[in-house]
Amino acid sequence: MNLSIRIALLGLGWTMLGIGIAGIFLPLLPTTPFLLMAAWLFARSSPRLEQWLLDHPLFGRPLRDWRRDGAISLGAKACAIALMALGFAVLWFRLEVSVLTASIVALIMVTVALFIVSRPEPRN
Repeated sequence: MNLSIRIALLGLGWTMLGIGIAGIFLPLLPTTPFLLMAAWLFARSSPRLEQWLLDHPLFGRPLRDWRRDGAISLGAKACAIALMALGFAVLWFRLEVSVLTASIVALIMVTVALFIVSRPEPRN
């Protein structure tokens, strides 16, 4: 692989990892999609960093479960749906949005929630 492409992928991987970590602390910013993207980018730019991420005590298990089976744990499903519901409640009760905007957001959130619920649970 071209060195400049590898460096760009590595930089994007670190960026995705940073955004994913920020998502732990910022309630409306998702963590998992950014960590999945970081693992994908590291797989193409630095196998050592990919392995570090997959072996990480906090992030590794969910990433390995997703990679192996497309699986999401029951706790992660519950947490994701609860936080989406909380986010929608904040949108609806604290912000002055139109019914159309709230309906579009609700439709997107329900679609994402159905996807999350439809994923299998990890096998042990």
